[in-house]
Amino acid sequence: MSEHVPHPRLRLGHSTLLARDLDAMLTFYCNALGFHVTNRGKVGEDAELAFLSQDPSHHHQIALVSGSPVPERAFMMLDHLAFRTGTLNDLRSLHERLTMAGVTDILPICHGNAWSLYFTDPEGNGVECYVDTPFHVAQPAAGGFDLAQTDEEILEATRAAFEGSPEFQPMDQWRQKFAHTLNE
Repeated sequence: MSEHVPHPRLRLGHSTLLARDLDAMLTFYCNALGFHVTNRGKVGEDAELAFLSQDPSHHHQIALVSGSPVPERAFMMLDHLAFRTGTLNDLRSLHERLTMAGVTDILPICHGNAWSLYFTDPEGNGVECYVDTPFHVAQPAAGGFDLAQTDEEILEATRAAFEGSPEFQPMDQWRQKFAHTLNE
């Protein structure tokens, strides 16, 4: 392949998950996470597909498929879906909704560049919901954080924890450098 052929910019369109119990998975993703079923139907004799979205510009962000063997999942941080949200209050609300839905394995992690909640869906698939911080921190990086703190306390605790780490800088500064790299 020629070095002069440009790389197209790719954006993740959706993820597809196998489901043992499609109805239970739909209940979780719709009730606990706020997705809506945009379509649902049979594929062949044994399989069923359900499409879910929270974004009117995307017919589906997740497709759930029943009718195939589903492998057991292990460590949720390595094999997971990740959803960006807007604020720490969004994470607080999500934490409350997950707790009300009976989710007990909620793990708050601060990566320096994001505040994340990791948990599993009813079939053990890893899920991450996160909010970007205003910092760039070389990855991998991880520490805890406390959603009971105010936004300002979480921000300052994150700054204090990662300020001396490699590549620590304002995210806007890192984005400008990376955009320059991409355009070279």
